Amino acid sequence: MDSEKGFRGLTTYQKAYELVKEIYKLSRKLPDDEKYNINTQIKRAATSIPLNIAEGYGRKESNAEYKRFLIIAKGSNNELQVLLELCKDFSYITEEKYIQLIARSDEIGRMISGLIASCRDKKPNT
Repeated sequence: MDSEKGFRGLTTYQKAYELVKEIYKLSRKLPDDEKYNINTQIKRAATSIPLNIAEGYGRKESNAEYKRFLIIAKGSNNELQVLLELCKDFSYITEEKYIQLIARSDEIGRMISGLIASCRDKKPNT
């Protein structure tokens, strides 16, 4: 990781950011009657992941604070997975698209867990 790039240099952040863009594309295809339900929630959950990674990184003087924001990001990732499952079950997305997005979300979740584990051992900016 290039420390000059800050949180943007974190692969976890980069992957989460790319997933947000994919979720926004998906949200445009949801039915109009989901505008204030799943549509809003899925965008908020997805967006919360990189936002919390970035905010936590900005508080890197405290491993406890950084870890807290990473835990929130992980929770948002879990929320996103439930919303994707609902989209699949309501036939808003195909099984194939669901599997693809869940795989990306799972990878991000594992990466966030790795960042959380690293908070126990060293400062977040190393």
